[in-house]
Order: sequence, then C-alpha cells, then structure tokens
Amino acid sequence: MTPASGPVCGPLYSASVDLSILTTTTEPTISTRQPTTALEDQPIPVRAKLAAAWTSFMFLYAYVDILGFFTPGIVEDILDGRVYEFDLSQTFSTTALTLMAVPIFMIVLSMTLPARVSRIANLIVAALYVPVTVFNVAGGFWLYFYGLGVVLELIVLALILRYAWTWPRTARSANLATGPDYEGVRAQQA
Repeated sequence: MTPASGPVCGPLYSASVDLSILTTTTEPTISTRQPTTALEDQPIPVRAKLAAAWTSFMFLYAYVDILGFFTPGIVEDILDGRVYEFDLSQTFSTTALTLMAVPIFMIVLSMTLPARVSRIANLIVAALYVPVTVFNVAGGFWLYFYGLGVVLELIVLALILRYAWTWPRTARSANLATGPDYEGVRAQQA
C-alpha cells in the first residue's frame, strides 16, 4: 500500500500516532504527542459554590446526628421520649425537620433565586445558622466528636458567608453613562 492510497498503521506499542499522507517520500512520518501536565482550572460560578457548600453543611449536620445515635445511652433516652433536655413531641420533631429543611432548600435557592436575592438569603441564613450550630455542641456528650462536627459545620458556614459576601458584581457599561442616549435612558428610568 502506498502512502497516497490509504492510512498506514503504526507499531502496536505506539500510544498516539500522527500519520500524514506523504507526496515526496514513501516513508510515513510518525510523531508522538506528549501528554499535557497542567490541568485547566476553570472558574466555578458562585451559585455552584454555594449549592455545594450547603450540600456539605446538610450532610455534616445530618451525619453528626446520625453518628450520635452510637453514643451509649442515646437510643435508650430516645426510646424513653427524651433528646438531650427536650421531650420528644410533635413540636420537637417539627423543629428538627425545619432545621434540616432550611439547608436543603438553600441548595435549590442558591441556584435558582436571582443573584441579589440569593446573596442576601445566603448571608442571612448562614449567619442565623452560626448560633444554631454552636448550640448543638451543648447536646453532645462526646465533646471531641460533637466539637469536631461543630467546627466543620462552622467552617462550611464561613465559606458560605465568604462566597455570598464576595459575590462578583458586573460593571456598568461606560457607554450607558456617557453615550448620546444617556438622558433618554435616565428619563425612562425616572
């Protein structure tokens, strides 16, 4: 087979072969491509960072409670109708569900609310969850376990506050303030 009549296969041990059709010689040119070592670091949208952080917070919040069931005496207390200092009741269960539902909804709201509203909601909810999270350490019998859980949750809440606080803003167009239609635009806005 001649180079002009079709492709020529390279040796089996070659990882990447670039064959070109040659017109001046009968030998195929073989070049191997070197793998790239640098990974592309694409920017992550603030909405995705917030949703991921709320997801992490929700999992930490739930798993600290779930793993807490392995603390000796906890299940017995629950079966006797007590959690920490609280009686198990519909009010207690509704409050616990609400405390879990808020981070779950913040995952969705962080992605779907308009930017300004999402920023404000994230700042308010994360700030409100700081004292709630700190209070949770009071109910823990194993200080290292519950302390670690609270510290990790506070780190995630700090990230949420940082992401929301530093949400990038768009610059107004220079043409809007200095263009020939500026007065017309200002009149329509008023």
